[in-house]
Amino acid sequence: MRKFINYCKESFVELTTKVTWPTWEKLQGSAILVMVATVIIAVALFIIDYAFQHLMSAIYTL
Repeated sequence: MRKFINYCKESFVELTTKVTWPTWEKLQGSAILVMVATVIIAVALFIIDYAFQHLMSAIYTL
């Protein structure tokens, strides 16, 4: 149990003194970048799915 308590104390010290946290502006910029990339990938997958759907429909109706 002592090792676990020591681990928790060391983790707290590391998180409060040694970790460099991003600024609010950098955090917002990263979040916007992730959202834009997600939308772009979703649109690309929609287009690919739509094309394959019509391609398969054309093949099966022959």
